[in-house]
Amino acid sequence: MSYFQILILSFIEGLTEFLPVSSTGHLILTNSFLGLEPTEFSKAFDVIIQFGAIAAVLVIYKERFKFNLDFYKKLFIGFLPAAVIGFLGKKLISDMMESTIVVAWALIIGGIVMIITDWIFSRKSQENKPVDFKNSFLIGLSQCLALIPGVSRSAATIVSGQMVGLSKKDAAEFSFFLAVPTLTAATLYKLWKIRDIIHTEHISQLVVGTVLSFIFAIIAIRFFLTIIKKYGFKWFGIYRIILGVVVLFTFKS
Repeated sequence: MSYFQILILSFIEGLTEFLPVSSTGHLILTNSFLGLEPTEFSKAFDVIIQFGAIAAVLVIYKERFKFNLDFYKKLFIGFLPAAVIGFLGKKLISDMMESTIVVAWALIIGGIVMIITDWIFSRKSQENKPVDFKNSFLIGLSQCLALIPGVSRSAATIVSGQMVGLSKKDAAEFSFFLAVPTLTAATLYKLWKIRDIIHTEHISQLVVGTVLSFIFAIIAIRFFLTIIKKYGFKWFGIYRIILGVVVLFTFKS
């Protein structure tokens, strides 16, 4: 893997991790576009550089992550469903991780859902309910859909957050917070799996990828919050549909 390829993949990861467009789906498509073979390390690389995105959330929201038992209980409850289902279904998920067709259809269907929900909630008065334990679990349950590449963890949690009564901003921010334990667990698991094949050059590649992902993720989070305040989520849905259609006509597998 060249450093140019690392730059591109880190840019895609950092930019799309918190946007409702599926970072996993974009990374699969980017790997295919760059002609990278899906090796054990390349697939792990895409997950491990998420550490940069995790760090971006912790830096931007450092005040929220000061010790608060109630806050951490809600994150744990939200994290649990995806952790259990992700572990049980890891073989099926691994097989889907190489399919551009799965990504394309997930992008299209998810885009349609986003446009419809944005239209519905833009016409309803915002309830702006607080995040309680029940809502944490329901939002966390929706993360399981994002185990399908192309669905988008961010999209699933933001849509479900609005469905349980959160404002757009609160739904987006809770999605960011829930990413921390979810992505941390996925990253540590991948690191453990490839521990025997990591060489010196791999370490430098992972460090560079993580740092670049951190920088791009900070930019993306601030950009995302500004966009949803002004325009909502519909343009992300339109983008997903266009990209999905292009992928269907471009890639054959």
